[in-house]
Amino acid sequence: MKVIVLGASGFIGLPVAQALSRAGHVVYGVTRSENKAKLLAAEEIIPIVADYSDPSPWLGHIPTLDAIIDTVGGTADLRTFSGALVDNVVSAVRAHRPQGCAKLTFIATSGTWVHGENRNEVVTDTTPITNPAEVVAWRPALEQRVVSEPSFNGIVIRPSLLYGKSASLFAPLFQLASEGKVAWYGTPGGRYATVHCDDLADVYVRAAERGQLVRGNIFDATNSQTDSVDDFLTKLVEVSGAQGPFEYLKPNNAYEVALTTTTLIRPYLAKALLDWTPKKAGLVDGLSTWYSAWLATQETKGAKTE
Repeated sequence: MKVIVLGASGFIGLPVAQALSRAGHVVYGVTRSENKAKLLAAEEIIPIVADYSDPSPWLGHIPTLDAIIDTVGGTADLRTFSGALVDNVVSAVRAHRPQGCAKLTFIATSGTWVHGENRNEVVTDTTPITNPAEVVAWRPALEQRVVSEPSFNGIVIRPSLLYGKSASLFAPLFQLASEGKVAWYGTPGGRYATVHCDDLADVYVRAAERGQLVRGNIFDATNSQTDSVDDFLTKLVEVSGAQGPFEYLKPNNAYEVALTTTTLIRPYLAKALLDWTPKKAGLVDGLSTWYSAWLATQETKGAKTE
């Protein structure tokens, strides 16, 4: 396949692009940074340097592409960007895609926070969305737009909280722990739905390769068991050498509220349709490894600036 990964130097996008390349596909990686473009090239990913507000540097590839994977995060207004991206892809497909060819596969990234807070009921990939976390309340409508768009094979992947490598959303917590204190948003008894970034990348590869078969589906990409937040923070005190006990913080904004979300997810579609099974240890079981990996990324950053 020939695939474009948007956000290819990011926490989700880089493992996805690397996994696609290892699987033998031709991978174009879109990044905003010239320096990160060099990183992509070293990984045998063809770099395209472009600002996400201007898709013209990569839209010209649409006539010969098999798939586009959107893993962009952290833009000033992700809601506006995501809607505009779908508009641009649809317009380019209609204008430039050859008649009679297989449909382009378009994979959008959402997240399991759309299921919202619920400490009592188990949800699955196909559970109706009725109470999304405020910070992602716009995502369900975009999900439905993607999977119902007739111009391409729309697929949505919902990662849960990510761990591994540079720690993603847990990085500020690990930084605080390295300074001697473990304090995080939440209340006792919470549970996290989680997935390792490498296992998540495998979902994207399998979905892209089977896009003609699994179009129209939304996949919760998460481990089959949730992790106790109390156990996670207790073990973080142990592995980091921080002063215990840990402390829960009161959230001050919608994002911090989302970080407290407990969702009891039992995913099944990725296993049933993509033959996907996570292979990495869980967040708590492998925490000493995940924390050490984060520490190493900090040391690497320090070495680059010396």
